Amino acid sequence: MPATTYAVSGMSCGHCRAAVTEAVGELDGVSGVDVDLAAGHVTVTGPGEPDDEAVARAVDDAGYELTGRV
Repeated sequence: MPATTYAVSGMSCGHCRAAVTEAVGELDGVSGVDVDLAAGHVTVTGPGEPDDEAVARAVDDAGYELTGRV
């Protein structure tokens, strides 16, 4: 399954991981979310290309900032 990794700023704890995982995981076409706090990366897996704008909105709604693809 294809994976896309994004850089996200502002994540530093388990709550951050949970909030971003839940918000992005609810998007259509997303089957998995992996948050790497140390690197500031969020990897999204699904059957196709993720909608970058939808991912950015979900991250923003969770209180963080998507700064681009890695």
